[in-house]
Amino acid sequence: MKHEPVLVDLALQGGGSHGAFTWGALDRLLEESWLTIDGISGTSAGAMNAAVLAHGYAKGGANGARQALEQFWRKVSDAAMFSPLRRTPLDVLLGRWTLDHSPVFQWMDMAARAFSPYDLNPHGVNPLRDILSSSIAFDHLHEGSIKLFVTATNVRTGQGRVFRNRELSADVLLASACLPNLFHAVEIDGEAYWDGGYSGNPTITPLVRECDSQDTLLIQVNPVARPELPRAARDILNRLNEVSFNAVLLKELRMLALLRQVADPGKGEAAHWAGMRMHRITGDVMLELGYSSKLNAEWPFLLMLRDAGRDAAAQFLDAHGSQLGRAATLDIDAFSYDL
Repeated sequence: MKHEPVLVDLALQGGGSHGAFTWGALDRLLEESWLTIDGISGTSAGAMNAAVLAHGYAKGGANGARQALEQFWRKVSDAAMFSPLRRTPLDVLLGRWTLDHSPVFQWMDMAARAFSPYDLNPHGVNPLRDILSSSIAFDHLHEGSIKLFVTATNVRTGQGRVFRNRELSADVLLASACLPNLFHAVEIDGEAYWDGGYSGNPTITPLVRECDSQDTLLIQVNPVARPELPRAARDILNRLNEVSFNAVLLKELRMLALLRQVADPGKGEAAHWAGMRMHRITGDVMLELGYSSKLNAEWPFLLMLRDAGRDAAAQFLDAHGSQLGRAATLDIDAFSYDL
């Protein structure tokens, strides 16, 4: 089917290794020459996917972006190859991706409740720093054609800060992915920052205010709804994390829904908000995965998620690709708090 060119924005959630699902979705979207990316808002793993994509795109267009994403995730897996944080033989045998039964994960989980990363990792070592520095030429991002918006949370104020192209660095990406029970807060311009998911996962506002596209593709790795009540302690904690990391996004979607009701068409920023068309790409596989698998960087797991992401993006394009530039495919009210 022939498509008219469409300008789109991307909104990429964070979720540790689950960001490989986003990699797969991006890989599939980049195959479509009729899609042009205007801006990307990303948090945590979503921010890293965004920066790597933009870096590769600046060097070699869509194919360069696809290659850069694969190389980045391969480096992530290679760095974890000799990590003791791995699945048990029984989990491997049964095809389970969880680390819940890993003795090292269980020890880390308990230690994180009694000790801070300043106790357990006094030098603040983060293996992602070298991976990011070797994967991204940040000067390419500063002058790139794709607008980037990366969210991190100011520890002192609790407010989210959105970093743009010229502000991006390895520190900014590490700040956006800084889970406070695992890593030292990252200091930028004299302020300490934690994971951006607490204040925007991802932040939608800059896509509206600073981009020309009116179609935003939200690639979602944190389930909004789950069918069953969690009863196990770890399942409850996992669900709490999902709720907290979706809360700000849902509020922004609620704002879109409200403005659609009250905005005067053609007048001001509110009209632009009201004209935004939201589209969602996600997959059932995300409902099958818990918190511990976000720390699983085994290459077969990342490939499984990549393939699931590609399938989800392909299904979206088959079902809704012709509506891009014309109509919304996400019922915002269904993913917002009651109006």
